[in-house]
Amino acid sequence: MKVVIIGGVAGGATAAARIRRLDERAEIVMLERTGYVSYANCGLPYYVGGAIGEEDALTLQTPQSFYARYRVDVRVGHEAILIDRAQKCVRVRDLAAGRTYEEHYDKLLLSPGAKPVVPAAAQTDDARVFTLRTVEDTLALHDFVVGQRPASAVVVGGGFIGLETAENLAERGMRVTLLQRGDHVLAPLDRDMACFLHAELVRQGIDLRLNTPFEGLKTDGELAVLTKDGAIGADLAVIALGVAPDTALAREAGLELGMKGSIVTDAHMRTSDPDIYAAGDAVEVRHFVTGEKTLIALAGPANKQGRIAADNICGVGSEYRGSQGSSVIKVFSLTAANTGLNEKAARAAGLDYEKVILSPADHATYYPGARLMTMKVLFERGSRRILGAQIVGGQGVDKRIDVLATAIRAGVKADELKDLDLAYAPPYSSAKDPVNMAGYMIDNILSGRVKQFFYEDIAALRSQDVVLLDTRTRGEYARGHAEGFVNLPLDDLRGQLSSLPAGKKIYVMCQSGLRSYLACRILSQNGFDCYNFAGGYRYYAAVHG
Repeated sequence: MKVVIIGGVAGGATAAARIRRLDERAEIVMLERTGYVSYANCGLPYYVGGAIGEEDALTLQTPQSFYARYRVDVRVGHEAILIDRAQKCVRVRDLAAGRTYEEHYDKLLLSPGAKPVVPAAAQTDDARVFTLRTVEDTLALHDFVVGQRPASAVVVGGGFIGLETAENLAERGMRVTLLQRGDHVLAPLDRDMACFLHAELVRQGIDLRLNTPFEGLKTDGELAVLTKDGAIGADLAVIALGVAPDTALAREAGLELGMKGSIVTDAHMRTSDPDIYAAGDAVEVRHFVTGEKTLIALAGPANKQGRIAADNICGVGSEYRGSQGSSVIKVFSLTAANTGLNEKAARAAGLDYEKVILSPADHATYYPGARLMTMKVLFERGSRRILGAQIVGGQGVDKRIDVLATAIRAGVKADELKDLDLAYAPPYSSAKDPVNMAGYMIDNILSGRVKQFFYEDIAALRSQDVVLLDTRTRGEYARGHAEGFVNLPLDDLRGQLSSLPAGKKIYVMCQSGLRSYLACRILSQNGFDCYNFAGGYRYYAAVHG
């Protein structure tokens, strides 16, 4: 059997290695148009910033090492330009030699990945304007930064690559402006959770400009990035407006395409041609939570899809069961992570969902160094299934998002999070882990022991005949409070019950949500109709700005 693989990196390189492990006699040819077959795509911004010091660290395998270990014929600088399905061959251009040739196959795997979205207004040959997708892109930006010592940069786009690039350019000592078209960075997060990142970016000196669409470039003389608010001068610009499936080959070959031109496959990663498979960022997948079609350009899914495609090429009946979009990113001193659906996606899917927002410490507070994280967990009211989660904080964020991602995959019900038996020692967690705490809160909501209200409800409540109560200490209240909320410390509440107006709904806030929950338990058992503010004043202050 001869297998030709178009594209390396996560999907293609994984598939090649797996095919060899399953079939020692298969002839495997891998075509990669760039000069690098297997590299740490997610590490590219950190080489620019200097956190990764050696260029060789980016390269996981070379053509020589791949051949030595797996006997795979890896051809870098060779671009597939046409697929002839009838003849089962690929026309290839050797970019260095300038010649073309044909490579026949029994099975073909497409792993072309995604390409940067570069609108017409950003297309230029100016050496001061960059994208960041390949090793070649990274080396060009790195060499410019080291050689030219630019003082300022504009990064266009607040997604994963934009945020990481902004951070790493700032680490090089540059003044960085970050432009974001919408009202928050990092689309997998809801705006309220992204607000913690906004504050951190500003604190670190990033000139963050939200609701500021990119309109073009000025490259004659001094470089400037154009926006609705005017031109922003800079020594360099990075266009990081996301990626799109790179599927021109598949389109020209007549393969079935899906959303945004992505390649349609079945669960075996087989395309509409039974002898052609596909994996990675160019492939349309099913979202594990909703079952709907989606695009998720992440290394984890690409690796899994490459392995599953290889299995099926070799006769092993593996299936890809969908993507959750689990991700994590470092933003200076913060970590942000998500899995499954955010609120925007849950609403778009028409789901009847509820949410809890909490601010637990990453480990026992009596052990030095404890930091708060903010967690948001979405669940479906009727089925109790977990729909998604978002966490922003310091250490331990990745651990908790992985637990929640596993719970979603395993079908753990939202209130059953309280029952998970998770490891505990003071430097790492609390006896009630943050994931357990989310489960306790969800159980209280589902059982009716507590009712909630949210940030988006507060503006309307101020005009209603209700009681807005802040149960923090007088000192905390004096340092800042939500407009309209009156202070009644929790420890004084029982003695002041008679002063509260009977028959009025009471909406209670505290710093994190714990004391207000305790207040609600006192109030409800004394005949009051009360609601606990999800997230607490700390969360309110971050979202309110």
